Parts: sequence; structure tokens; C-alpha cells
Amino acid sequence: SLQAFYDVEADLTERETPMDRLICGDVGFGKTEVALRAIFCVVSTGKQAMVLAPTIVLAKQHYEVLCDRFLDYADIKVAFLSRFKTKAEKAEILAGIREGRINIIVGTHALLGGEVDYSNVGLLVVDEEQRFGVKQKEKITSFKTSVDVLTLSATPIPRTLYLSLTGYRDA
Repeated sequence: SLQAFYDVEADLTERETPMDRLICGDVGFGKTEVALRAIFCVVSTGKQAMVLAPTIVLAKQHYEVLCDRFLDYADIKVAFLSRFKTKAEKAEILAGIREGRINIIVGTHALLGGEVDYSNVGLLVVDEEQRFGVKQKEKITSFKTSVDVLTLSATPIPRTLYLSLTGYRDA
């Protein structure tokens, strides 16, 4: 996972085009650690990071890990967005994203809705992309032209693996 981090860091700091990298590894091999370090790199430059997960359980797990990791950084705010948030909570989170008060937003497909302001997003981390539907994948693809995208997967689908192995995506 150390080489993966070096590659991601180089993508974030040295590339002219947005990163589109797949981090593939079994459970416990450090995919989340690579993502955490990439998020820190992006947030420390004043950009926001989004972490997208296919289920609320997985999104909540990422949220808790991020909160724990960035606990000692008072200027880094992490928020969680899902369909189970009340209207008032959702409005507060959306305002925080828009106004830049929230640095890291974690959630499910709710993050891909039209209400979220993506103007300052520098990194999109997608966990288990193969578990999203066609519409969500199209929205994720639309980010790849202007935002660094880091995809995490223990079980990439053959098409994703093929794109990585043939050089269309970095792995």
C-alpha cells in the first residue's frame, strides 16, 4: 500500500489531467489508508473531498474512520449525508458544503443528487463502484473530467479491471 500511496500522491501533485485510479486489494490490505492520505493531501490545499459508498453501513463506517483520523485537526470538518437525514440536517450539510465549512463529505448515492454543490470538490473517493447503478456510474464518470477520482475495490468487475490493465485507468 506504500507504493499505491506514492502513486496517488504523484497523481495529485504532478499530473496535468485529473487522476482516475483504481486501488484494488483484499480486505485489510490498506485501501482505506491510501484514501485517507489522499483526502488529507486534497483537503490541506483548500479543496473538498467526497467519499461515496454504495450502502449506508459502509458509508457510516467510512465516516467514523474519517472522524477518528481527523479528530486532532480542528479545521477539518467531516459530515455524513444519507436519505435518513432530516430535511433540516440535510439543508445544514448542503449549506456547509456550499459555503466551504465542510471539508469532507461522506455518503451514499445521495451525494450524487442535484442539490449538492460540487464547485470546490478536488477528490472523489468511490468505494465498490461496481455496486452502483447505471445512473450513478454515469454521474461518477462525469466527475472524471474535472475532479481527481480514486476508486477502491476488493472485487473489481471485469470491465473495470480490463480498463486498468490496458492503461485506460491507472491501477
